[in-house]
Amino acid sequence: MIRPALLTLSLALGTAQPAQAAAEPAPATVSVAQPAPLFEEEIARSAAFLDQMMAQGVVVPVPTDPGGGYTHEQHKRNYRAIYLGGQLFKLTGEQKYADYVRDMLLSYAKLYPTLGDHPAKANQNSGRLFWQVLNDAVWLVNSVQGYEAIRGTLVAAQRKQIDDQVFRRAARFLSVDSANTFRRIHNHATWAAAGVGMTGYVLGDKNLVNIALNGLEKDGKTGFLRQTELLFSPDGYYTEGPYYQRYALMPFMVFADSIERNDPSRKIFEHRDGILLKALLTTVQLTYNGHFLPFNDALKDKSLRTEELYQGVAIAYAKTRDPSLLSVAEWQGRTVPTDAGLLLARDLAAGKAIPFDFTSKLLGDGPNGNLGAVALLRTGSGFTGQTLVTKNSSQGMGHGHFDKLSWQYYDNGREIVTDYGAARFLNIEAKQGGRYLPENESWAKQTVAHNTLVVDEMSDFGGDAKLADTLAPQQLYYSATPGEQVSSAIMRGAFEGVTFTRTMALLDVDGLSQPLVVDVMRVNSDTPHTYDLPLHYMGQIMRVGFDLTSNVTTRPVLGSANGYQHIWVDAKGAPTDSATAHLTWLLGDRFYTARWVPQAGSETILAESGANDPEFNLRREPMVIQRVNSSGSTVFASVLEAHGRYDGAAEQTTASDSQIKTIRIEQIDGSDVLVVETISGSRTAFAISYDADPATRHSAKIDGTALNWTGFAKKIDIPGRGSSHE
Repeated sequence: MIRPALLTLSLALGTAQPAQAAAEPAPATVSVAQPAPLFEEEIARSAAFLDQMMAQGVVVPVPTDPGGGYTHEQHKRNYRAIYLGGQLFKLTGEQKYADYVRDMLLSYAKLYPTLGDHPAKANQNSGRLFWQVLNDAVWLVNSVQGYEAIRGTLVAAQRKQIDDQVFRRAARFLSVDSANTFRRIHNHATWAAAGVGMTGYVLGDKNLVNIALNGLEKDGKTGFLRQTELLFSPDGYYTEGPYYQRYALMPFMVFADSIERNDPSRKIFEHRDGILLKALLTTVQLTYNGHFLPFNDALKDKSLRTEELYQGVAIAYAKTRDPSLLSVAEWQGRTVPTDAGLLLARDLAAGKAIPFDFTSKLLGDGPNGNLGAVALLRTGSGFTGQTLVTKNSSQGMGHGHFDKLSWQYYDNGREIVTDYGAARFLNIEAKQGGRYLPENESWAKQTVAHNTLVVDEMSDFGGDAKLADTLAPQQLYYSATPGEQVSSAIMRGAFEGVTFTRTMALLDVDGLSQPLVVDVMRVNSDTPHTYDLPLHYMGQIMRVGFDLTSNVTTRPVLGSANGYQHIWVDAKGAPTDSATAHLTWLLGDRFYTARWVPQAGSETILAESGANDPEFNLRREPMVIQRVNSSGSTVFASVLEAHGRYDGAAEQTTASDSQIKTIRIEQIDGSDVLVVETISGSRTAFAISYDADPATRHSAKIDGTALNWTGFAKKIDIPGRGSSHE
């Protein structure tokens, strides 16, 4: 075991390093002059893992298993060992690491030429070592980095055997033999391009580098550079969403780092106005309490504590010296065993970190930023304040969900208004080999599984993902003004003959202890429809303000298709006014009350996911659904209020009931005006003109009080009756 205090480490920080020549000796080392505890811990962790692997010997099994199975996991352990072995050899000069990596790769040189399509292949493009080609690309990205570090120690015959029988074969398989994947604009192709390009640099093969950068045809219409131009918006938002942005960021960053070292004149980190570094910062912004916002096919347990972000943060810090990235690394508690990781750890130990600025942002979607947007409305501090997320973005390609104009809300360190994410148990073999489950299509992607409008129990675009890729919402307005942050967007074409506009706000309201979430959805149609507006939430119901008819001995299912077949109906009711149309739940030590304006003939459904799920693949999660049978157009008006505190240890409860008395919505001369009255008597209006011209003046009269404002939307405190106020 290496003792961290006695480590000898390379000091070649931030300098371009060409691929090692054939006869290059082991790297020279010098002692660390500055403390770097995070790095020393990483080296110790890596050495412990390699000690275990070396004790077991070289194990390179014939691939047989899907995700989570023995051979799948062994090949993952192997590429990690190859990568770490190379890094530890480079950092310490200990020959045992180079020898282990050499022996491992010589075993792969015997196995790889015998492989055809993986026997556990499914609907994805088949890999060789793994059940899908993506995992083979991940293997190559990791392994070629380890090989680069030890290649110069090999005799010519060994080097040629590994070059030709492992890395050239793997690069050809991922490019020429998997052309359909390699030509895509997609994270699978990013991993493949990175692996092929890095292999090209290590082997001195300019052709491999060229096809990685510019595509198989070398015309720039596909390949790594084109992916940086089409997969990210100008704001650094990745079209598949934060979960896949985190995943795709690693090949983008490590290949860019390789390009920078081998071809610094290309200035890859300046390409497209520094899009890769911008994307790294945006990836961090798209988290709450360190966890990625679960857009599209996302798993909720993924956080900043992930290998992709250890790599990305270290590379970005080495390039920019942005001290806020040090605070991200501090939260991660990890780095990587590279020169960049050492630099980061030293500067963190030297006290150079400043807090990362989690802030309100509008992130455009699409290559030109005009395919909708994601709006982040934030208050409070750092990782755990209040965050309202309005997802007005494009479909997100094959991993996208039918959730136009949906939203999520976070408070007090927790997810309050939720998104289901993906129906998948990654690498748990018992759950269909860790693949996406059938319920990902039948529930998680369907519109009713999200917090947005459902028309006639259908999903957006009839569930047609190709059609969905052709249409995106239009972001109408965004304001990050403290105390009255607003986002508004319109969706046309998701449902035939129906257009809906959703305006959401995070407002400071007199008489309330926490910011208030306001939600006004205007639905326009010339024909009758049944409209459902679900709210998926986390917590235990404390109070329902209206009478319910509960299903206590039987549990009906709400529908038969488009996700409705997975909804148990627990109770129904029909509140008649906003004084009673509310639901209060408890999560952690805080209470939350959803309140809405009930419409004539509407009903409210209390429900839970999990029906028609014989293999228990779905999580059981609650929801409340507003259902309106409308002759055409309608307006949904709702608020979400956080209040009070529950202290179970002290057996004390404060303000467990809503502090709002009523809400109402008025439509006046094309404007929507939501009025909130608290139990303390304060009244606040939120006025929406839908006019983006900031200079245009608007007015409305509420209870004899004239309200005047300019621009799209405005919060207005109402001082009293019969007065004029702006």
